[in-house]
Amino acid sequence: MKKIILVLLAVGGAALAKKKMDEGKSEQALWAEATDTVHKS
Repeated sequence: MKKIILVLLAVGGAALAKKKMDEGKSEQALWAEATDTVHKS
């Protein structure tokens, strides 16, 4: 029973870490777009 709980906690932690990384990537993309220099064609 303890092993199952530990596995579930590990999976939950990994899911939270991935979510946090994805949020960081989207935030970085927004900043890159906002601070990108404007090029006229």
